[in-house]
Amino acid sequence: MIFDVSHPEIQDAVRRALAEDIGSGDITTNLCVSEDAVATGRMVARQNLTLAGVELLPLIFTGGTFDQKRKSGDRLHDGDEIAVVEGPARALLTGERTALNFVQRLSGIATLASAYVCAVEGTGCRILDTRKTTPGLRRLEKLAAAAGGATNHRMGLYEAVLIKNNHITAAGGVRAALERTRDAGVPVEIEVRTREELDEALAHGATHLLLDNLTPAEAKVWIAHINRRAVVELSGGITLGTARAYAETGADFLSSGAITHSAPAVDINFGLRLV
Repeated sequence: MIFDVSHPEIQDAVRRALAEDIGSGDITTNLCVSEDAVATGRMVARQNLTLAGVELLPLIFTGGTFDQKRKSGDRLHDGDEIAVVEGPARALLTGERTALNFVQRLSGIATLASAYVCAVEGTGCRILDTRKTTPGLRRLEKLAAAAGGATNHRMGLYEAVLIKNNHITAAGGVRAALERTRDAGVPVEIEVRTREELDEALAHGATHLLLDNLTPAEAKVWIAHINRRAVVELSGGITLGTARAYAETGADFLSSGAITHSAPAVDINFGLRLV
């Protein structure tokens, strides 16, 4: 899994995070620690997790030497070493919280995504993330979801057509919405809320359907009716406990906003020692 941190949005996110924390200077570190002190910082997992975001560390701890032990997407156990960085002690202390905030948060997303992927293993159904991300951090959080094995849904509104119920209402119906997007030049997916809307969508050439807030039993009946005439995504209230049942309905995809909006940060330690 490649966790590419070269994108300008990611570079900017790191700069903003450092500026937010440091401001005019790290008062505590500058008063307590000698300017010429050199230290080694060791980042270690304190629980089982799927790692994401370790590739950001050289952007945070600039001016030191960096030894990355593991990469995004790796499964770690409690006690596994993630990375070792050596450099000015002041720089390591000043960047510590920003580094942990990123890696703990992103690894939390990767860990939850991995749990969803494991829950549906063997069914042929794939897990999708959503746009329910932290404002300004979408690209990073989607990279983290991918590190956990999820498939990235559209990055933003510009990337694909997803006709939701409010679009259908505003457009004047399923048929009108589909006709207006026929020449979009990008993938088109439409949400259907009733069997009538489902049949109308299929009759007017829908190739990718979103079925929302159905029970697994209901979804199985609808998918049997669709009979492979369109790709099917299920969403709405799908949890780790129910993901397997939804996947076994024959759906092609399950989408979960929880992967990004509700993933708990994982426990990672950053220990410092003077050289």
